Amino acid sequence: MSKITAITGSDVFKVNDRILADFFDGECVKIDPPNDLTSVKVGKNGNAIIGVNNNGKQQLVTLRLIRGSADDKFLNGERNKFLNDPSAYVLLTGEYTKNTGDGKGNLSQEVYLLINGIFKKASGGHENADGETEQGVVVYEITFCFGGRSV
Repeated sequence: MSKITAITGSDVFKVNDRILADFFDGECVKIDPPNDLTSVKVGKNGNAIIGVNNNGKQQLVTLRLIRGSADDKFLNGERNKFLNDPSAYVLLTGEYTKNTGDGKGNLSQEVYLLINGIFKKASGGHENADGETEQGVVVYEITFCFGGRSV
């Protein structure tokens, strides 16, 4: 019986060709499609209708960065450019490369290409007198209108 092994690491996430590196702990990059790709309805006699939902192409990207880092300042600057003049803002592009090894020296890559990104909401903050580390994290949520994955 053949066993499959996946070793991950050295992933790369870019926004507008800038490689982001100031990530914090835990799930520091998450790409999540918020909508279904299709709608399906089964009717009488087993007839079915399948409708393509174009909103299913959207991708919600969540980034957990170190507060005040160079990457935080970069993304905050981009968000401020958008807020200052939304009509003139050039939308974000993104690229995520996931590297996976098989333990035998072979490397596989999956790449997410993300197009027409915009900030979903403002980043929040908090203070904790007990000194917990989450107060040093800033979270960005960016919605990309289109996202595709290739393996």
